[in-house]
Amino acid sequence: MFQHTLNRIQSLSLDAAYVVCNEEHRFLVAEQFREQDQEWGALILEPAGRNTAPAIALAALHAIELGQDPVMLILPADHYIKDQNSFCAQVNKGLELVENGELMTFGIVPERAETGYGYIRKGEALAANPEATTVDSFVEKPDADTAQSYLDSGEYLWNSGIFMFRASAYLAELESFCPDIYRVCKQAIADSTLDLDFHRPAACFLDCPSQSIDYAVMEHTKRGVMLPLDVGWNDLGSWSALWDISEQDKRGNVNIGDVISNNCSNTLVYAQSRLVATLGLSNLVVIETPDAILISDKSEVQNVKDIVLQIKQEARTEHETHTRVYRPWGSYETVEVGPRYQVKRITVSPGSTLSLQMHHHRAEHWIVVRGIAEVECDDKKFNLSENESTYIPLGSTHRLSNPGKMELDLIEVQVGSYLGEDDIVRFEDDYGRG
Repeated sequence: MFQHTLNRIQSLSLDAAYVVCNEEHRFLVAEQFREQDQEWGALILEPAGRNTAPAIALAALHAIELGQDPVMLILPADHYIKDQNSFCAQVNKGLELVENGELMTFGIVPERAETGYGYIRKGEALAANPEATTVDSFVEKPDADTAQSYLDSGEYLWNSGIFMFRASAYLAELESFCPDIYRVCKQAIADSTLDLDFHRPAACFLDCPSQSIDYAVMEHTKRGVMLPLDVGWNDLGSWSALWDISEQDKRGNVNIGDVISNNCSNTLVYAQSRLVATLGLSNLVVIETPDAILISDKSEVQNVKDIVLQIKQEARTEHETHTRVYRPWGSYETVEVGPRYQVKRITVSPGSTLSLQMHHHRAEHWIVVRGIAEVECDDKKFNLSENESTYIPLGSTHRLSNPGKMELDLIEVQVGSYLGEDDIVRFEDDYGRG
């Protein structure tokens, strides 16, 4: 979905993409850009999430600090838009309306009486573009009867969470209505540091109140305007939403991945890493990933947050520790863990190098399955090709590099008394890690 968002804006006259994300996702985001062969303007790492108003403020303040005052198009990365040409055409119309300091939002023309979305009530039509209106009010997610009345009136659009405005216009309104958020974000950017290609706001950002842009600015400003979007939009906030937008078979089933389905109806089955077979299911969602499996009635998938809460309360790690972990040089995936051993699949990007390091508690075996590996081990330096292997004794100083033009894949077997990621002593590192 992130890549789709990047592709969606390619036909627009944009200078750069700013991404605000959690620091845990930094290498994953960078990898998405690399896979798309695209460059970013800035990757800004929040030390903790504080909702959309502070996140947007960080990006706006970063641009202002660079001496710029760009028009910012704010896009969540998890939206589906079917008609991208119409979307870009509406964005271009909106550009003409934000030059004088207006704060633009895009309202989705509702297709049904939806209780899962917030709504925006239209105000007066604008002389500059009768298709656009002022914003009368933002409305919380309604009950079914209220949603139907909104639909029948024709006065309400779904709240898309897509905005556009000049950086200075947004910051002026934020400072006026939420000076505490503005103050903390301004200090966090002023004291930010550059870590490789990532911008790290100062730790004072942790003191920032958590507020959405709706609550912090858009519900209070007198400069809010709205353009309608009728583009086949869907906020993919649940697995049932994916079922809605996907091509279904004659019985309403959506099967993604390695799936065998027999006598099922209106069911979504998503298989990421293995065969999933289903028999006689109806109105269910089955999601298989290497981390966990979810089975839910379609009407209950919005409540997956309750499962996540229970996982946290039981001090489990599935909500934050995944089998695939991204690093600046590539990624690794845990294949199997047992007593005193661990098996990983390591992928090293072309031209990338891991740190020069050693381990106190484990030895390692490396088997190349694709590409060429350059290996340093103590005073030796040599290359390994596919189906070749080497042994890294406990306590040896070693480093792994990919000198080739294709990804390097190898299997690493760790053996020892302790196999944690913190058993790494780094001597040299291209990425500045200690």
